[in-house]
Amino acid sequence: MKFIFKYILTFAFALGIAVNVDAQIDTNLTYSKKLSLVPYLNLVGKQNLGLLAQQYNVSIAEAGIESAKVFPDPQLTVGAYNNQESKLHLGQGVNFSLGATLELGGKRSARINLAKSQTELSKALLTDYLRNLRADAAMAYYNAIQQKDLLLVQENSYQTMKHLADADSVRFKLGAIAQIDARQSKLEASSFLNSVIQNESDWKSSLVQLSVFTGKKDIDTLFVPTKSADNLERTFVLAQLINNAQNNRADAVAAQNSKTVAEKNLSLVKANRTIDLGINTGMQFSGASTNDIAPTPAYHSVNAGLSVPLKFSNHYKGDLKAAHFTIQQVAVQYDQVLQQIQADVIQSYFNYKSAQKQVQQYKSGLIADAEKVLNGKIYSYKRGETSLLEVLNAQRTYNDVQEGYYQTLYNYAAALITLERSAGIWDLQ
Repeated sequence: MKFIFKYILTFAFALGIAVNVDAQIDTNLTYSKKLSLVPYLNLVGKQNLGLLAQQYNVSIAEAGIESAKVFPDPQLTVGAYNNQESKLHLGQGVNFSLGATLELGGKRSARINLAKSQTELSKALLTDYLRNLRADAAMAYYNAIQQKDLLLVQENSYQTMKHLADADSVRFKLGAIAQIDARQSKLEASSFLNSVIQNESDWKSSLVQLSVFTGKKDIDTLFVPTKSADNLERTFVLAQLINNAQNNRADAVAAQNSKTVAEKNLSLVKANRTIDLGINTGMQFSGASTNDIAPTPAYHSVNAGLSVPLKFSNHYKGDLKAAHFTIQQVAVQYDQVLQQIQADVIQSYFNYKSAQKQVQQYKSGLIADAEKVLNGKIYSYKRGETSLLEVLNAQRTYNDVQEGYYQTLYNYAAALITLERSAGIWDLQ
């Protein structure tokens, strides 16, 4: 009888271990598509709505170059006159005149140069936007992997506890344990199920975020990340990272272009202080007068003129001073950007090295040790040598170690992404 009792318990626990837990995860999605990191980032670079909107800034700036090339429009004036003395018959006439403004001081070329420098600044800002977008999208990708791993941890825990509860139900019916113990294991299984439900929701939400980055308007088909085969371990030289970042990072290039824009703006301000000449020419046609006292024949006349503005406004130099101050301001801002880049790289480097050490610590055997403890507690519980509380403590410890490991893996990937974002490089595959 004892042999049969032990055989039933052993079979119940063995059945629980043999369950394939991954098959029980239901995404509740109509379609899903697996996608590795590089194709995903390619989609982000082509379809992200924010990036597409930013690209219009470059087009707008390029259109500004065309606007800067415009010459001042000429002015055509047409007029007519009538002496309004019908009794005297003094006659009527019409006049035409054409006027134009000649810009002096290189105003047009200064406008074009300023527009070109603003276009280069817009391109640099677009590159910087893409740099940050790519890093944020990659973090979202690794976060989705982490959420899937955490879901599997909870799913495995639930399945283990569910099989314990099922076995305890059998043991209670056989009179091996009290009803309160069987009820306790059932409650614990329900508690783990709630965690599974929450983690599943978190995982699906992370997949939706991937669709947002790729610009998908419908989310009936979600992208599911594949396990990245990329090795996150790198060997960096801090001094080289700082030098590369300060020379090549997109925001540093944008700050340098801002200096160029300020200098071109000063050139335009100086050019605008130069006088412009106005030239005009015209013709007048006058009809014959039939006045008896002083009759006059019909005639026409030609006239030309030149207008020179009196630039009393040049006495005020507010625009010139503002342009000079702007150059000084952007120079300081450029130095500030370089300083911030250096700080970002150093901090990111230290965070990356720290995350690297933490991952190595987990790989030294923490997870395997926690799993051995859990299996030992389950074995003792089967034999009635330990309590359910000890099994639960071992299960939660095993969960904490696994969750800590997956969190550390994500932190490791995020630290590498942040470091490469800070250094202005990218080699994730």
